[in-house]
Amino acid sequence: MNRISTLFSTKPSGILSLYFCAGHPTLDATATIIRTLARRGIDMIEIGIPFSDPMADGPVIQDAATKALRNGMTLRTLFNQLADIRHDVSIPLILMGYLNPIIQFGIEPFCQRCAEVGINGVIIPDLPFQDYLDSFKPVADRYDLRVIMLITPETSDERIRLIDDHTDGFIYMVSSAATTGAQRSFDEQKQAYFSHVDSLHLHNPRMIGFGISNRQTLAAAQQAAAGAIIGSKFVSLLDETGDVDSALTRLYEAIEQ
Repeated sequence: MNRISTLFSTKPSGILSLYFCAGHPTLDATATIIRTLARRGIDMIEIGIPFSDPMADGPVIQDAATKALRNGMTLRTLFNQLADIRHDVSIPLILMGYLNPIIQFGIEPFCQRCAEVGINGVIIPDLPFQDYLDSFKPVADRYDLRVIMLITPETSDERIRLIDDHTDGFIYMVSSAATTGAQRSFDEQKQAYFSHVDSLHLHNPRMIGFGISNRQTLAAAQQAAAGAIIGSKFVSLLDETGDVDSALTRLYEAIEQ
């Protein structure tokens, strides 16, 4: 069974996933960050593929991507860094990136390399849904690779159900239509959105991301879905400390107080 499916079947609530950008804060930090997060209790990890035009990302992750590219990170380098990661990391690993570098790499070679190094899913924010159905899904399915789709408060019920019917793994609920970035709390409008999606009784579990940075936003996300995804807050702490252990300690302090 795919590790993503196993996670949600064994831990249906309270899941915590972290995002970081490969090649940041240093080119060779990727494997160390993954191993440290897994050792210290993170349930799932999203590894960002740096790209020069990350349209869905806020300034913190954009800056991390720029630094990663300057450090020399490429998709080929990332796969090489992940070659031995499954020797001691068992939690689900997801690549999150934009379509352009993946197309340049080649869809089939990309999915094949994901399978070879133990990647369980991919998130591609700018992948059109019809292109996913026609071109990407058949290849991803051959390699047991889950393609995770995003929904926002502006996504229609019809499209949400379409995504739910044609994907596996989980649905990424973006907390707002804005770009990524920390928020202090979720307002009533966002809470109503969470409740509405819950009322649709989808078969896929849901994870909530964008804006989670403290105990209040984490609790709200974990109450409304299977779990929460933290990106900008962790990336900013990595940038400040330059050390994954210190960054994670500070993150735990922020979301537990």
